[in-house]
Amino acid sequence: MLRDDLRAFWTEPRPPDAPVRVWRDWVLVVAVLSGVVSEAVLRTDVVWLPVAVTESVWLCVLTLWRRTRPLAVAAAGFGSIIVLQVLSVVFAAPEPVGLYSALVVLILVYALPRWGSGREIVSGGALILTTFVLSVLTDDIPVADQIGGFVFLLMPAVVGASVRFWDAARERQVERARSVERERIARELHDTVAHHVSAMVIRAQAGRVVAATDPAAAVVALEGVEEEGARTLEEMRAMVAALRDSRTTGADLAPQAGVADLGRLLRSHAGHLRVDLDLDGELASLSPAVDAAVYRIVQESVTNAMRHAVEATEVVVRVVGEPRRVRVTVTDDGARTGRGRAGYGLTGLHERAALLGGRLRAGPGTDRGWQVEAELPKGRTDGRVHSRPRR
Repeated sequence: MLRDDLRAFWTEPRPPDAPVRVWRDWVLVVAVLSGVVSEAVLRTDVVWLPVAVTESVWLCVLTLWRRTRPLAVAAAGFGSIIVLQVLSVVFAAPEPVGLYSALVVLILVYALPRWGSGREIVSGGALILTTFVLSVLTDDIPVADQIGGFVFLLMPAVVGASVRFWDAARERQVERARSVERERIARELHDTVAHHVSAMVIRAQAGRVVAATDPAAAVVALEGVEEEGARTLEEMRAMVAALRDSRTTGADLAPQAGVADLGRLLRSHAGHLRVDLDLDGELASLSPAVDAAVYRIVQESVTNAMRHAVEATEVVVRVVGEPRRVRVTVTDDGARTGRGRAGYGLTGLHERAALLGGRLRAGPGTDRGWQVEAELPKGRTDGRVHSRPRR
């Protein structure tokens, strides 16, 4: 287990889409350079002032590439510190060489676990640890100060790793939201196509029956097929476009059909079954998600009845708005057969109801036929995940 965890850490890639530079980088550069100038002018105790100024400016400039080249800038920054430490020992500098502004190197410590890959974090961490050990060996520092200095050096790395973990968790949450949304749109696409294609088949069959005796009626049927086909293509284009958008997290598509559209929906099912619609109670205050879900449940249930009901003559659709819930019942009077195989349509109805905090049951009716019953909360709305700027 530990070996697998270490291997996973070693092969961890860099976080994707790291920003090159943002306005905060330039503010940091200006602030550090201002500090360098102030120290160069005001301080009189600096050893090797030109070298110390050059070192601080070099570390400041390196921060501009800390996100895109975290290991390279860490190597360049701490490598220069190692060189400076060696030179101070060789030439016996009376005091440590450097300015307070050189503390900007802690930004590079933060950037390494925040933006580096697993290999870069290990390699850069070894270099930083080497720099610290060399500093301890070359400077006469008490043990307590050594421990404090190590904690001080480690804290930016801990913060960087924490921010990276938080950002990765948020990205996973956003991706889950995207997946749920794409599944929802896929169900919408299935429901829409199934409904329209069923209506087209029924109209085409009706046109074929009356073609020989009533050509005008056949033309009307063909016009209905054309209209259904055009509507299907229009809705498919919108939904497929949303599915192709990898950043979809709840995009507002064309207005979705709802309870108010049920009359038009059921009139389009003019075929061998009579469809009765009964709307009762308060249905105007449904949330958009529940409103669309009621429409799709009725659409899929009626479509299934048209396709599969044996010896059926009537489908009864009843939608009742209660104070806190809405109940949907779709029943046909066909023969009670083993019509229980769950395709994507029926599976989608169960998933849709569960997603909204409701429930759905589909099975043989009490006396005969098939019955779909759904109960949905009236106030449930779709959740949305908003992305935030990355640090």
